[in-house]
Amino acid sequence: MADANPTLRQRQLANRLRELRKQSGLNLAEVAEQILLSPAQVSRIENAKRIASPRDVRALCKLYGVPEAELLKLAKESRKREWWLDHDDPDFRQMIGLESEASEIIEYETTTIPGLLQTEGYARAIFKGYLPRIDPEVLESRTQGRMKRQELLYRQHPPIYWVLLDESVLHRHVGGLQVMADQLEQLTSLAELPQVNVLVIPFTVGAHMGFDTAFRMLRFPQDADISDTLFTEDSMGGETHEDYGPSRARIERYREIIDHLRAAAANPTQSIEMIRAKAMEFAQQYNESQAPTSQ
Repeated sequence: MADANPTLRQRQLANRLRELRKQSGLNLAEVAEQILLSPAQVSRIENAKRIASPRDVRALCKLYGVPEAELLKLAKESRKREWWLDHDDPDFRQMIGLESEASEIIEYETTTIPGLLQTEGYARAIFKGYLPRIDPEVLESRTQGRMKRQELLYRQHPPIYWVLLDESVLHRHVGGLQVMADQLEQLTSLAELPQVNVLVIPFTVGAHMGFDTAFRMLRFPQDADISDTLFTEDSMGGETHEDYGPSRARIERYREIIDHLRAAAANPTQSIEMIRAKAMEFAQQYNESQAPTSQ
């Protein structure tokens, strides 16, 4: 595991502080009053939405009656600046930081190829489609940030990556015929990596449990001390859910959806055949569009 990943450390610190509060028998309002923060600020610290300052950590450790050295170390490491804080969509920085430490990633998409598998041309077209007025420098930064994320798949110990795609993803024209042909060809190549598993849910399945819900589930090594983390997203941004408290039922529901989608999908060989056939179709259409027309 990489040392001092700030996103991982922030999540570990949040989990530890939340458990210490529960053990103390104090509620958010009581803690907030003691350390001169608002209940909302304490909640954000406990949910890794706000980076705890050294002052916050010292005050909380004193309140809970625990040594401060270990938690201060986590707080310091959570403030380290990593590349993903300057790239990609700010709504998904936490997800990007955590995926670099995941032992397994399960992703389901209904409209686009997942970011970890996108070509540069496809990624650029996605960003321009979402944000038609995006500044060219921001577009380039986000595109290159997305490309850098893909180094995850080639490191010495990559995560197991399950990619579940609704068949509609293969048909949606993103960036034009050549971009789609290149993207689907790359998808078939990446599916050959031993840790990457690509499954397509065919149109013939009809309505199913994941019909309109794109999501990512991250699982972590046991020594990371982090529960399964779910990310759902739409055009307005993303939401994070952990396997505790009110989110536990949601996590269980998505585990059920994952099992359902795996069972409904075409097998790996059939899935790759579907992707390759569509790639060839896009390539043929592109070549025909470039052929000179007779006068």
